[in-house]
Amino acid sequence: MSPLPPFLAPYFDARGWTLHPHQEEMLARAEEPALLLVAPTGGGKTLAGFLPTLAELGPAPGPGLHTLYISPLKALAADIRRNLRAPIEGAGLAIRVEDRTGDTGSHVRRRQRADPPHILLTTPESLALLLSYEDAPRIFAGLQRVIVDEIHALAESKRGDQLMLCLARLQRLAPGLRRVGLSATVEDPPALARFLAAHPGPCRVLMADPGPDPDIAMLETEAPPPWAGGGGRHAIPEVLAEIRRHRTTLVFHNTRAQAELFFHALWLANEDDLPIGIHHGSLSREQRERVEAAMVSGALRAIVCTGSLDLGIDWGDVDLVIQVGAPKNVKRLVQRIGRANHRYNAPSKALLVPANRFEVVECLAALEAVRDHALDGEPRGPGPRDVLCQHILVTAAAGPFGADALYAEVTSAGPYAALSRADFDACLDFVATGGYALRAYDRWQRIRLKEGLWQLRDPRTAQVIRMNIGTIIDTEVLKVRMRGRGGTPLGEIEEGFAATLTPGDTFLMAGQVVRYEGLHEMTVEVTRNPGRDPRVATFNGTKFATSTLLTHRILELFQQPGWPDLPRHTADWLALQREVSRLPEADRLLVESFPHDGREHLCIYGFAGRNAQQTLGLLLTKRMEEERLSPLGFVATDYATLIWGLEAVTDPAPLFEPDRLREGLEGWLAGNAVMKRTFRNSAIIAGLIERTHMGRRRTGKQATFSSDILYDTLMRHDPGHLLLRITREEAERGLVDFGRIEEMLARTHGRIDAVRLSRVTPLAAPLFLEMGRVPVEGAGRQRLMEEQAAALMAAAGLS
Repeated sequence: MSPLPPFLAPYFDARGWTLHPHQEEMLARAEEPALLLVAPTGGGKTLAGFLPTLAELGPAPGPGLHTLYISPLKALAADIRRNLRAPIEGAGLAIRVEDRTGDTGSHVRRRQRADPPHILLTTPESLALLLSYEDAPRIFAGLQRVIVDEIHALAESKRGDQLMLCLARLQRLAPGLRRVGLSATVEDPPALARFLAAHPGPCRVLMADPGPDPDIAMLETEAPPPWAGGGGRHAIPEVLAEIRRHRTTLVFHNTRAQAELFFHALWLANEDDLPIGIHHGSLSREQRERVEAAMVSGALRAIVCTGSLDLGIDWGDVDLVIQVGAPKNVKRLVQRIGRANHRYNAPSKALLVPANRFEVVECLAALEAVRDHALDGEPRGPGPRDVLCQHILVTAAAGPFGADALYAEVTSAGPYAALSRADFDACLDFVATGGYALRAYDRWQRIRLKEGLWQLRDPRTAQVIRMNIGTIIDTEVLKVRMRGRGGTPLGEIEEGFAATLTPGDTFLMAGQVVRYEGLHEMTVEVTRNPGRDPRVATFNGTKFATSTLLTHRILELFQQPGWPDLPRHTADWLALQREVSRLPEADRLLVESFPHDGREHLCIYGFAGRNAQQTLGLLLTKRMEEERLSPLGFVATDYATLIWGLEAVTDPAPLFEPDRLREGLEGWLAGNAVMKRTFRNSAIIAGLIERTHMGRRRTGKQATFSSDILYDTLMRHDPGHLLLRITREEAERGLVDFGRIEEMLARTHGRIDAVRLSRVTPLAAPLFLEMGRVPVEGAGRQRLMEEQAAALMAAAGLS
């Protein structure tokens, strides 16, 4: 007998639909307090999450909010609304479904508070805003279910921590609330279940049939990949051939800059005029929506994109995914592969295009990980305290609260289950006074204790709090639009990139070459340029670090005899490295030294990821300065750090003493811009610095100026301040990634293979072609200048 209620069964029967086993189980377990469904892309996860809601609401539901659906993307919420409309209208159900995001008009938002729909689709930020209003208890009193879609994506960022605090508040307002998490890619389902559950309550994990393995391979190209670089443009002819052979192809890139460059090259080679679009987060909303509409209607044969299309939006009949550049993360690759053949029990088809010679090895490691169903993911740390500080402010905006009750509520959220009362009280004191060094200033004394309850000192502060809700830190960007009255908006570029432009410079934006004309009212004005090649490549882009799981698999690959699965050119390269020097091993640290071009070079194969290898370069050159080894600079990739200087390093072991590296990190962080940048982000999230004031968004420069003054003040007068402690933790975990260095040291445990050679080795050679060289200003640079000055004087006969 079908578990579907009778008013839904005819609609399903008319379409020949039958429920998948995991959808039936979601219906059968609808009363459980928390469920995590892990099902493959195309397996009907979202419908499985909503079926219990449709069954409970019935054909003629009463008024009030029944189900809250939360998505990491505004576009995903809008897409779900379109998809839900079909069964609701098809079955003749009087269920109201609406979305509420930053794009929702103010009059609609006011109406939704007064008369909520039965199902509300929203984002973590919009939910936090709703909970900040005094009428939140009335709005959510009848709430029965919360569905968190793509929960794995939220769990990896502070947005997820903020959301779990919001769910803890909802659980207090609606004690019978049931939680549902939906995901396709989960490396540790029990850990994600603990994240979702109301602590210490249970959360059952439902694992759907994963379906067939994807059809995934490396794209064979006539031209071998270059030794360095990340564009993948050597594969343009083969990518175009695959686009011709398939109905719709998604071509993923890891950065927006790479996507723009690849799209431009692809378009120039597109002699058949195939309709190809581009989609990424720096394009204007109008540009993105045009591409999305064309994609859904089937008007495009391909779309070059980034993480903006990673998640589960149904983009039409995609039958091939191409990943250009090593994926850096297996979970991200699996998510992207799932965009192809978005149907249950249909294998997804994907091709990987390594952008350089080393990425061939990384792509093979990723392919093997996907085939072994191995997913990467770093262990989650405790819930960040800057997010907790913001949550306390949001709670105060909604009305008075008791400290004991709020502490109990906060520790019922998975990420904060282990939060000590002392840490909670420190956050409460910070929100109330700003901390020891700032308590003399009224502007940071935002809440006070009155008759046993904490409340806002000034009720007008609530509006300021609401305007600054969120954990996403905006990059300092400027709008780009065509010059002229009502010029077409194209997107955004980083403020730092805009500062390098002079009138007449050409660059890539929205897949076309544009000419910079000038800056008008904080908007970059451009005109179309008929030239084929931009003078300035493109705007900046974020680079991912290769995950720990992938780097370990690469190290295992190095030990394979003969490498039968690698292209001949790459296998020959590794064989030559083994013959000339050694190949890195998982439990040993390979350190090569050799002379080249009049300099001494040291190459450290740490395989710790880009951020950690960059930090290692900074710390090792500092140690070399102390040892009078005269370093001049370094460059880092995901797998190695290359340092050059004036003296050879005969014994590298002392450079890697963990205690000395930790001391070096402490000293370096104390006076480094990384700390100020991290402090600024945490201060904005914690509410110490406003990103929006009186309805006006502050510029990046204004916020940075304020945060720099505060940072210097606190370092001088209150070095133990809560925000400085938070900043140190954030810096080590994020931009610096010192944990990966510690993991490398623990893995190799002092076993160092120091190899002295007479020339550059095959594995080190590509590092000489890498961008992003970092000069070291020290004794070596001074010595070099003195030697050059002496040589010049001698040449002039003045010595």
